[in-house]
Amino acid sequence: MRKLKPKVSIIITNYNGGQILLDCIESVKKIDYPNFEVILIDDRSKDDSFEMATKNKGKLKLISSRNKVNLGFAGANNAGLELATGDYILLLNNDTKVDKNLLAKLVDKFESDLSIGAGQSKIRFMDKPEYLDNAGSFLTRTGFLVHWGFGSRDSKEFNSEKKIFSAKGACLFIRRKVIDTVGLFDADFVSYIEESDFCWRVWLAGYKVIFYPETYILHKVGFTFSKQFNPITVNYNSFKNRILSLYKNLETKNLILILIPHLFIILGLSLYYLIKLQFAKSSMIIRAIWWNVVNFQKSLKKRMIVQNLRVKTDDELFKTIMKKFVFKEMFSHFLKVEANFATKRTTK
Repeated sequence: MRKLKPKVSIIITNYNGGQILLDCIESVKKIDYPNFEVILIDDRSKDDSFEMATKNKGKLKLISSRNKVNLGFAGANNAGLELATGDYILLLNNDTKVDKNLLAKLVDKFESDLSIGAGQSKIRFMDKPEYLDNAGSFLTRTGFLVHWGFGSRDSKEFNSEKKIFSAKGACLFIRRKVIDTVGLFDADFVSYIEESDFCWRVWLAGYKVIFYPETYILHKVGFTFSKQFNPITVNYNSFKNRILSLYKNLETKNLILILIPHLFIILGLSLYYLIKLQFAKSSMIIRAIWWNVVNFQKSLKKRMIVQNLRVKTDDELFKTIMKKFVFKEMFSHFLKVEANFATKRTTK
């Protein structure tokens, strides 16, 4: 008797996805894998994308649910997990299209190496597929991340499997057993940094996170956030969540060596905005810090839970998950933040 392949639950969260959600569903229909389900979570869309997607599911095994309130990326994926029954979970953005072999290749890789807890495929720009959106992220001693491959032309450098600090939430493939151990997303993150915080816990629990380039997805970069947040909200969440993640996951000595310098860096950035009379940007950073002050006791409890997962020291992990700080890369991150502000987005 032929053994049934492990079941995969694909969780897609949606907010005003429009035609791009329908295109995503159409690509998922073409997946060449015999045992998967799709969990579609609508995060209180104001358009008819959710209804259209469920109407046009065809033979796809689709489980759909609509949140009572908008929970953001973290909360919506957590809601999807409650409905998922797979041995593996694939978190997939609604603004993506997938390779038909995506699940077959990822499952085979994970089945061949039980030390892999999570990972991602190659992620290409939908509009310029010869360029990469992301091949994984790495931590730096500044507390900021370096996004490997972002904006780079696809090349031999990105054709080999690699251990990474964090996979991107647009295509995050996870062993269900790992989620049962470390949880999925911290709902307080709402959106942004939640996948990095999750992957950090995966590493702390003794598993590894990989970039696996034998398959790919196409990503309409920026579409999801452009439908949900204005730039101030996006970057407020970024600063707030980065502080929280560093606090939860670092050993005590590195709270001094990494978190405290990080706070001075962003306070300096806030002062820079203040001098330029960009008050909304300056206060955004102060509010992010203040949120962490107000929620210190709650975060302390989370930190204790996370630290109890730890089977490796920071020094051991940093050899793999950390890249050397380069000022040029930090400045590039700053320019990316500024680009977010420059991009005109509307909250609907």
